Amino acid sequence: MREVFAAGVANTPFGKFHDRTLRDLAEEAVAGVLADAGAEPDAIDSIFFANAAAGLVTGQEMIRGQVALRRTGLLGTQIVNVENACASGATAFGLGVSAIASGAADVVLAIGAERLSHEDKAVSFSAFGGAVDQEELPPSDGAPQRSMFMDIYARMAREAMARQGATAADLAAVAVKSHRNAAHNPVAQFRDEVTVDEVLASRTVSDPLTLLMCSPIGDGAAAVLLASARGLERMDADPVRVLSSVLRSGTGRAEPSPIATAAQAAYREAGVGPDAIDLVELHDAAAPAELTVPEELGLVEAGGGGVGLLRSGASSLGGRLPLNPSGGLISKGHPIGATGCSQIVELVTQLRGGAGARQVEGARVALAENGGGWLGAGLAAVSISILAR
Repeated sequence: MREVFAAGVANTPFGKFHDRTLRDLAEEAVAGVLADAGAEPDAIDSIFFANAAAGLVTGQEMIRGQVALRRTGLLGTQIVNVENACASGATAFGLGVSAIASGAADVVLAIGAERLSHEDKAVSFSAFGGAVDQEELPPSDGAPQRSMFMDIYARMAREAMARQGATAADLAAVAVKSHRNAAHNPVAQFRDEVTVDEVLASRTVSDPLTLLMCSPIGDGAAAVLLASARGLERMDADPVRVLSSVLRSGTGRAEPSPIATAAQAAYREAGVGPDAIDLVELHDAAAPAELTVPEELGLVEAGGGGVGLLRSGASSLGGRLPLNPSGGLISKGHPIGATGCSQIVELVTQLRGGAGARQVEGARVALAENGGGWLGAGLAAVSISILAR
């Protein structure tokens, strides 16, 4: 298998942009990634375009990538449309990595774009309903002003409180850290710092989760240009190595954890262990993920390692293992089809040493975990990617 490099990255600002279309966002990301890699459109052999909700929000189905990229100069090459719930972006990235590694292509564009916000919030929230098994819906009280996934994350929070001894203040501390990191991220949806008291006092979404513990509805796009060593000759890039990108589906059962299964495969493929990881971008659709996912990734011991990482300050910038230096989904935002690619953008930015005030000093190896959908008792899809400088 050939070496794979992330040659260029780009991230539009995340937020609610009712005056912008999916096409507008995709075009901005394409222009940015080509500029970052020093590449021209004709350098690209193949495109994987990720989007999760356009069909539900705008009615655009089937040829989303071709429509969104119509004015970019990229039509005529292979475009593969990718949909895998909130893991769509990471799935597109992984498919691009496989295409380069196998020799099927030398330069691949992985791009995720989402226009999820809507004047009627119920439309946005209803889009998440397609990411669960409609014949076996998870328990929810059906509240129209939130995603059903917040009920799932609320159960996760209660389980973490019982198993790890976590408290509501710990969940609030995750949100405080996320907002503090996002204050230094120019593309983040929320850049204002908050206090524990403010987080706890914000509106209850699904007990014990409050509004500021949850990721927002938003729009945005992110892109990664992947290349082989030969493909790098077509551009003027500052490349970062992709050591592994692994996608696993859930089984419908809680055990074995699909996150743990995917992580073990990613470590094997990368030739590194958990102790080599310098920073992590993880899928914190709500605060309890920062307590549970590090355990599933094997980064800390089970049964309390996640909350211990938080309370010790080790997961903060300047700590032993910074989590979500970008601000994560809670504060950077979660335009669902773009999220996975956006995580890779942050990893590349950090490994290049270009993250400014949120830079993880000395970062050499970084991991991204992107989850999508819900099947039975666990995630429907999990992607783990490991990059290195």
